[in-house]
Amino acid sequence: MTEVAVPANTGTQNLTDSPHYLAEMLLKNGVKHMYGVVGIPVTDFARIAQAMGIRYVGMRHEEDAVNAAAAEGFLTGRPGVALTVSAPGFLNGLAPLLEATNNGWPVIMIGGSSTRHVVDLKEGEYEGLDQRAYAEPFAKESLRIDRIEDIPLAVARAIQISTSGRPGGVYLDFPDDAVGQTLDKAQAAAELWTANVPQPPRPAQASIDEALKLLASAKNPLMVVGKGAAIARAEAELQEFVKKTDIPYQPMSMAKGLIPDTDPHCTASARGLALRTADVVLLVGARLNWMLNFGRGKEWNPDVKFIQLEIDPHEFENSRPIACPVLGDLKESLKLLIAGLEKTPVHASKEWLDALQADTQKNDARFDPREDSDTVPLGHFNALGAIKKVYDKNPDLYLCNEGANTLDDCRDIIQMQQPRHRLDCGTWGVMGCGTGYAIGAAITTGGKVLYIGGDSAFGFDGMEVETACRFNLPITFVVLNNGGIYRGDFENLGDDGDPSPLTLTYDARYDKMIEAFGGTGYYATTPAEVEQMVGQAVASGKPSMVHVQLAEYAGKESGNIGSLNPKPVVGPLATSECTKYPYKQGAHM
Repeated sequence: MTEVAVPANTGTQNLTDSPHYLAEMLLKNGVKHMYGVVGIPVTDFARIAQAMGIRYVGMRHEEDAVNAAAAEGFLTGRPGVALTVSAPGFLNGLAPLLEATNNGWPVIMIGGSSTRHVVDLKEGEYEGLDQRAYAEPFAKESLRIDRIEDIPLAVARAIQISTSGRPGGVYLDFPDDAVGQTLDKAQAAAELWTANVPQPPRPAQASIDEALKLLASAKNPLMVVGKGAAIARAEAELQEFVKKTDIPYQPMSMAKGLIPDTDPHCTASARGLALRTADVVLLVGARLNWMLNFGRGKEWNPDVKFIQLEIDPHEFENSRPIACPVLGDLKESLKLLIAGLEKTPVHASKEWLDALQADTQKNDARFDPREDSDTVPLGHFNALGAIKKVYDKNPDLYLCNEGANTLDDCRDIIQMQQPRHRLDCGTWGVMGCGTGYAIGAAITTGGKVLYIGGDSAFGFDGMEVETACRFNLPITFVVLNNGGIYRGDFENLGDDGDPSPLTLTYDARYDKMIEAFGGTGYYATTPAEVEQMVGQAVASGKPSMVHVQLAEYAGKESGNIGSLNPKPVVGPLATSECTKYPYKQGAHM
């Protein structure tokens, strides 16, 4: 055990305290980093953890700290750790805690809290809040440390719960009356242990056999790959399965790169035709939620049958019938499917593949010119097309992406070559996650990171550029500025003279923001400047920001999810939004 720094002859030399004990338990279980914002009652815990060897990354907002820790969980498979102060700081961490849980990313959020008996009797304690109870619906589990003796149990349970089954978030409450407790060092050392995370269950062979039989009967089989496959690290098995079956695949956003996007089996540019025409769909770590229209409706073949490989039994038939549910470890499921091909061969037809390839080529021919256009002012397509040229030369960059049009178009334009190199808002669709993800990716991997965000999305978490500069992280921030939420030319429908609800500052200079903290700023207005400046910033390996100035009219309301934004029945918005400069929707989805 690490010695407690205490004055001599105080009678406490044989004691440890809760902050030292908690840090010791985290270290014993492989925790290397902690992201947080300090304050009452956990400031000394952060300092002690840092002194004992945990790299403490002080963030500017608790939401970003939890997002950084969640990114570490996604990239490593082990829970990242975030630290918040009591009440308001704790509440700031709840949204990203739920975001991580919905994404299936392991993270542990430790929250300092106020004295239990005063809070429980509602006497009006400073920042008093029953934080453990508040966290319940935002996490897989919510636990409280009331006694120093329980620290090993609390940490072990948090690690096991956050990583077992479908991973997710766990909240650990650390009240101030527990922070100040002590324990005999010999007893404390004897009770330390390393959490033993169980192996996920092996799928039933009968389910595997049924899945292969159904796939073999398909005329137009399709595989939809979700980020569950990225979490399971199933890229080798996926690549082998596609090689042996020729089944085309549709990658969901954060599954991009498990099989390189350049693979001819990828249907990213032919998504519409693939979903409408497939008669048997193999879901690999993908859920039938809003991003897949719940597996029903005009987007899908009405007679489609689903095979679902899933670690969480609650996901089966959550929105529609599943012809063949396969419960168990994803890697093991794929290995068994591959082994079963000898007995039950599966192979997609040349006609099916040719039809998808033809549709891909047709759609690419429509939109590639927009990506390569020299038109100024810039739009999302040619700005991102210029960035793509840089990314293609640097495929090992971790890409963190947020926004509306910036997110949708970037996902379609920039092709991923490596697994777990794309991080975005994911299942819950939350903005304000990108800079936290970027910092978590840079700290965890030591690799270079490219952040691409719209000016609206960047506004939620942009202050973290100071954190990137303070820690000298190799992050290039690229902000696409069109001066508004979705776009900048919306008009105030009233007569008070204020900007519209969607209007931001069009003539802002986001590049100057990072310069204030010691980073390097760039300002780009043409495709050539974007390519040159982003390339230079990435090559530097230093905190940098490229402000990309778009046209005010670049973008469309709600990006590619306008269907989720119902219009009023009457009034000026019933028939149109801002049509002054219509911006055509992209087909890549």
